[in-house]
Amino acid sequence: MKVLHVITGLDMGGAEQQLRLLLRRLPAQCEVVTLTGPGPVADGIEADGTPVTHLGMTGDRDLTVLPRLSALIRAGGYDLVHTHLYRACVYGRIAARMAGVRAVVATEHSLGDAVIEGRRLTRGVRALYRATERLGAATVAVSDTVAARLLRWGVPERRVHVVHSGIEAHRFGFDPAARALVRTRLGLPLDAFVVGGAGRLVPGKRFDVLVRAVTQLPGVHLLLAGEGPERETLRRTAEQFGSGDRIHLLGAVGDASGVSAAPPGAVGDASGVSAAPPGAVGDASGVSAAPPGAVGDASRVSAAPPGAVRYAAGVQAASAGAAPPSATPGCRPDIPGLLSALDVFVSPSPDEAFGLAVVEALASGLQVLYGSCPAVEDLPADQAPGARRFSPGVHELGTALRELRRNEPGRLPVPPVVRRYDIARSAEALMSVYEQAVATAAPPRWRRPVPAHPSAVVPLPDAPRSPAPSPLSNR
Repeated sequence: MKVLHVITGLDMGGAEQQLRLLLRRLPAQCEVVTLTGPGPVADGIEADGTPVTHLGMTGDRDLTVLPRLSALIRAGGYDLVHTHLYRACVYGRIAARMAGVRAVVATEHSLGDAVIEGRRLTRGVRALYRATERLGAATVAVSDTVAARLLRWGVPERRVHVVHSGIEAHRFGFDPAARALVRTRLGLPLDAFVVGGAGRLVPGKRFDVLVRAVTQLPGVHLLLAGEGPERETLRRTAEQFGSGDRIHLLGAVGDASGVSAAPPGAVGDASGVSAAPPGAVGDASGVSAAPPGAVGDASRVSAAPPGAVRYAAGVQAASAGAAPPSATPGCRPDIPGLLSALDVFVSPSPDEAFGLAVVEALASGLQVLYGSCPAVEDLPADQAPGARRFSPGVHELGTALRELRRNEPGRLPVPPVVRRYDIARSAEALMSVYEQAVATAAPPRWRRPVPAHPSAVVPLPDAPRSPAPSPLSNR
């Protein structure tokens, strides 16, 4: 089966990383198109061997992308088109129909109660979504909660399929060595109580609540991974409350999908620490043949001294005994290393479609406080005993963090919910949706049988021929 994946962009994000993980496991010939420009995940996908094409879309209403995408689909001879994220779903479904492909699957990664992919669910957004959804064969919901939302929107139940997001759980296992190394390189006391969060720094994620709560807890540090328009506001908030030295904004960091062959506990992001030792810390273009403990930035690791730690922005000559930096710029561990360094993980967003970051934190044995997480809420409480919901407020979060700090929870056993959300199971379920969509949809235009013209019908050699009627027979 030949499949084209269409996604809005390939910057660091949950949907983007999920696509990369799935591409590694789907038993299909896949290619990827991004509507907007390339991003770090695109580099990783190409490093994995999947071609990526960028259409350079300039805005939400850049209609020139439609004929270009349609022509690309037609030329590629794809059996199925799979779209991801709101803008790509709208444009991708239309372009696939223009190209004659009826087997179109869309994954709804980011449908909340009030927003979809960061945009408010206005009447116009909802109407456009429903109109283009009818052009597809199936819509995949990443959680039961999202499936229920789609049904409330009027999407027919027969077209809604639940395929949960998934992770590679072994990559997030707690590593005590990585914990010490990451804390040392970030200048954190080894015995400090450290809270963490990760995600796009946008208003809807409510990281302002997390920052303000930590400013009220003396001695507590916050490691916040992610980029977005709220970063400067969060920095100013921390400084306003006199906590700038305890609020560490790490910027964009990689996740475990980029560690292509590293052992559990290795740290790397979007194209891999392919042979790094346990506890190593890496970034976007990998420590492909570096010696144990090599240090450096993207693709410049050659001969660092043993025991050094590698970060996303060039700590190129650090050694194990070097003084740790007092500020965080240039010292960004990836997600597995970050999780190992934490004591508690917080996801303050009140409106999520799945909650992938929460599942990753649970895989590291962390206590988790969350504002919304269908991945946990859709299951019985005993599936994630380390996860607890809090009311979205600074006081409520601060109270919950004080309680956890006082009780010193330590690491927990990995809960059953983590095994449930395995990426291999997700890929298998998605392939079943593909097969059903291809079987029930009309074949692509270029594969449909062309009926012969009546005058071109030639009887079989052994078939008896009827005599041609005389032109005068009816007179």
